[in-house]
Amino acid sequence: MVYAAQAMFSSLSSKSASDPLSNVLALLDLSSVRCTRLEAGGEWSLSLPVRERLKFVAVLRGAAWIVLPDSEPRQLAAGDTFLLTNTPYVVTSDPTLDPQDGIALFGEKSILQLDGDDTVMLGGAFTFADANAPRMIEALPAFMHIRASSPAAAVLRDTLGLLNREMDQSNLGSTLMIERLGDVLLIQALRAYVSDDGADATGWIGAFSDPRVGGAIKLMHNAVHHQWTVGELAAAMAMSRSAFALRFKSMVGVAPLEYLRHWRMQLAQHALHKGTCSIAVLASSLGYASVSAFGNAYKHAYGHSPKRSKAHVSTNDTE
Repeated sequence: MVYAAQAMFSSLSSKSASDPLSNVLALLDLSSVRCTRLEAGGEWSLSLPVRERLKFVAVLRGAAWIVLPDSEPRQLAAGDTFLLTNTPYVVTSDPTLDPQDGIALFGEKSILQLDGDDTVMLGGAFTFADANAPRMIEALPAFMHIRASSPAAAVLRDTLGLLNREMDQSNLGSTLMIERLGDVLLIQALRAYVSDDGADATGWIGAFSDPRVGGAIKLMHNAVHHQWTVGELAAAMAMSRSAFALRFKSMVGVAPLEYLRHWRMQLAQHALHKGTCSIAVLASSLGYASVSAFGNAYKHAYGHSPKRSKAHVSTNDTE
């Protein structure tokens, strides 16, 4: 059983031993909701509400503006892609126009046509099944812009072209193809953002792009059961203990061992909700010396015992 639990954590943390972004997305149980296309000409403006989702939008043709709360309008050009977290926004041909309700206009349609196709935009929305998702999504910037001039934009264009063609056709398997291409685009866009602007971002998305802080996170993800110390992590990154601790906290927002505790608890909650192993096995696999120590850490993180999480899953399974 201990081996089974460690194998499960390996699938989340070590399947790609140098890739914490995949670790996080796997933990969150990413799920594509839908992909949509906007074709518009003349004057147009759409408002979209806050939703607990992560979304990508790409400008395939023409130009547009995006307006976010408490921000100046930003102009978007053909080839630009952006990612949004939990924020309302307006996309428009002119930021001075009064917007219409974008949700009402789209309805159940995957393609919305507004008086022409001077501007064509492609979007995809994603939800996350894991209970840790809200906290982790909140750590992302509300708006992440990948400009057409970015080297990573060329890779995005290839996948966007495939997705756009798939939405124009009704071939066998199109629905699944659209969902999978949407997944790929999200990962490519996050990767491109980390490559271009990750060092300036706060939270885990910025930390992943830093060779030393990201390197320490990889070590912790790949051996979550290990009794890491700040000194050991600092030495592995060829830094002094104090310099490493300061750099880590300034980028991630918490100290290294606090990050490790958070990650262990996220893995624990995920495992309990999946019902994959006993609490004793889970505690041992996450590096806790006793079930009691694990239970105290879990209750401190979530306000209730791991038994309650496991019982909740068992109750749902029998309903």
